[in-house]
Amino acid sequence: MATASPTRTAAPAADATSARVVIVGTGFAGLGMAARLKRAGMDDFVILERADDVGGTWRDNTYPGCACDVPSVLYSFSLAPNPEWSNTYSPQPEIWAYLRKVAQDEGLLPHIRFGRTVEGARWDDERRTWVVETTQGTYEGQVLVAGLGPLSEPSVPDIDGIDTFAGTLFHSARWDHDHDLAGERVAVIGTGASAIQFVPAIQPEVGKLTLFQRTPAWVMHRTARPIKPLERFAFRHIPGAQRLSRAVVYALRELTAVGFTRRPAILKRGEKLARAHLEAQVADPELRAKLTPSYTLGCKRVLLSNDYYPALSSTRLQPRV
Repeated sequence: MATASPTRTAAPAADATSARVVIVGTGFAGLGMAARLKRAGMDDFVILERADDVGGTWRDNTYPGCACDVPSVLYSFSLAPNPEWSNTYSPQPEIWAYLRKVAQDEGLLPHIRFGRTVEGARWDDERRTWVVETTQGTYEGQVLVAGLGPLSEPSVPDIDGIDTFAGTLFHSARWDHDHDLAGERVAVIGTGASAIQFVPAIQPEVGKLTLFQRTPAWVMHRTARPIKPLERFAFRHIPGAQRLSRAVVYALRELTAVGFTRRPAILKRGEKLARAHLEAQVADPELRAKLTPSYTLGCKRVLLSNDYYPALSSTRLQPRV
């Protein structure tokens, strides 16, 4: 967040829309900031959104199997608990619906300007004002909050020939749902958090799938399960039940920081669990060797999946390192 001194206030340019705070993006960051401002009694803000709906990353990523790898009770705003999660790890449609509900319930929709792609922002030192240029006009404010979601913007690799590839080509963040993959030869580049979700989802239907891996990731067991009706009842009707569950998950997650920052030996326990997970799901020793990381747990994002390794073990999938 960038802030300007409130001691000098200049009149806005004639063609600019002014607000005390200008927020860019309607993902978790932008909506969370806006909700806190609203609850603090501050209404002089505007939210700029390039799309025609809220949601950011969770609006744009709709690939098969898309879900969160953070427990549902934690992957939500503390100011807006959601007792209606269906699973301990929320699927993409539910997260997007949750963000839309928060925007509605918190009274944020009147502050959002859809169809505004931000093309640039500069600080006017003389006027002590941020000047934000969009495709639909100029906005000015004392404070600029950049709630940009890097995972909503596809990162296409610079590969020779990719521009002239004759087949169908799309990024996971812009999944082509109109293209039927049944029986086709499919190549997947990358083995990150998105790939380990959509690879198991599409592997049973494709004719042949080739997976290109640069570096193997540490993959842990994913403790996903449907949330029981009794749990949802407690979350709805017992004050503090969901907040307590959230606090426990948060505390356990924070404990991993000790291993990452002070006691690396603690991570060996995690590596042991990950190796056991790999050995239990991949019988082929050659494939298992290709999937075994050679670096300490935590140097790259740790992934959670119960069906990624079984998908890789299929005879219809050809891993490439």
